[in-house]
Amino acid sequence: MQIRTKLPKVGTTIFSVMSQLATEHKAVNLGQGFPDFDGPQWLHDALAAAMNSGKNQYAPMTGVPKLREQIALKTERLYGRKVNPDTEVTVTSGATEALFAAIAATVRPGEEVIVLDPCYDSYEPAVELAGGRTVHVPLSLPDFSVDWQRVKDAMSPKTRLVLLNSPHNPSGAVLEARDLDTLADILRGSDTFVLADEVYEHIIFDGRAHQSVLRHAELAARSFVVSSFGKTYHCTGWKVGYCIAPPPLSAEFRKVHQYLTFCTFQPAQWAFAEALERDPQHYLELPAFYQAKRDRFRALLAPSRFQLLPVAGAYFQLVDYSAISAQDDLNFCEWLVREAGVAAIPVSAFYETPPEARLVRLCFAKNDATLAAAAERLCRL
Repeated sequence: MQIRTKLPKVGTTIFSVMSQLATEHKAVNLGQGFPDFDGPQWLHDALAAAMNSGKNQYAPMTGVPKLREQIALKTERLYGRKVNPDTEVTVTSGATEALFAAIAATVRPGEEVIVLDPCYDSYEPAVELAGGRTVHVPLSLPDFSVDWQRVKDAMSPKTRLVLLNSPHNPSGAVLEARDLDTLADILRGSDTFVLADEVYEHIIFDGRAHQSVLRHAELAARSFVVSSFGKTYHCTGWKVGYCIAPPPLSAEFRKVHQYLTFCTFQPAQWAFAEALERDPQHYLELPAFYQAKRDRFRALLAPSRFQLLPVAGAYFQLVDYSAISAQDDLNFCEWLVREAGVAAIPVSAFYETPPEARLVRLCFAKNDATLAAAAERLCRL
């Protein structure tokens, strides 16, 4: 038997490839974007307590009510938007599931989704599986800002979604309030929705405020906004996220969610509900926590031959290796693992058509010892 693939351009992700190489060469892994430290012990205790108290069966399809209530309270506190926990908040099995469900719920065959390159690699496969077409609009270098005229020019009667990501992976760029105003102007009068990937919402630096789509009433009325507990609480393997959307959009979103995963790991939901209720300081202090790591890592790399690009949010540092090698970024990353013992991610993996740039992504969501070991090796180059 032969199968005709529905995703002919998709192979093993670059994140898996580089992590495997890191293991083979005993390299310091700054490639895949996950912390090498755990979240708060009290969160682990809350998870164990939930399991020990019998909360081990199917959760409600939309999420444990207490967690949805806490998410609604947090949303109002942070972004000034009051949402209904029963009709506008859905708990998902990670942010990736939420992104997939939003795309599947809205995109029909032949319709288009605008993404801003470089972009996370799960976006396009989800669009293709829905029968849609991904329209890639490159961000402007060197600051990875949005050229809104290019977005406007890419719009067509077939445009069903515009996909935003801020703070941005891989660049760390962040949207400003004026960006949201401009997008609202472009979409006004259209039937186009917004899918906002805001998983790094609490990892933003230098006193900036995260400009969530939820702050903008006109955009929020047509948006799916996706968040991640894994990024916020250093437990990416728990795979718990959520989506906030107006009732009509949430209703369609839930039609997909209920047949995709139906529900999400119940003990973790109770643990996160307790976390939001008892310790809002954790996510309020996250910007300072990661800014210290950003600044420490940049200081460690300062003597190196890498050029460090600015980082306004998320936990990735882009570096230009032009002074070290003329290789393309994939070959450079493979060489870096073998020769320097450090794993990175080639930025071209986030593009449909990569620009003429020599950039790789390093993750600084690591213990100080990990960052120091990696920096020592990189500074030898």
